[in-house]
Amino acid sequence: MGKMKLDDPDLPLSELMSRWPKTIAVFNRHKMLCVGCLISPFHTIVDACAEYGLDEEVFVAELMEAAGL
Repeated sequence: MGKMKLDDPDLPLSELMSRWPKTIAVFNRHKMLCVGCLISPFHTIVDACAEYGLDEEVFVAELMEAAGL
């Protein structure tokens, strides 16, 4: 398996936050309940943005900045 990218549409949120823990602040800033959620191993950025009504492109940019990528 190749190196996972933060913006991979198939990357589960739990894996994203595990690999790039500084992104947790972005989820918290948006008052998202994804951190520690039992569904985070199954949800992706796409799912979270749809659930919370966020612009996916803007949200990914925020995550990338937080992760230093």
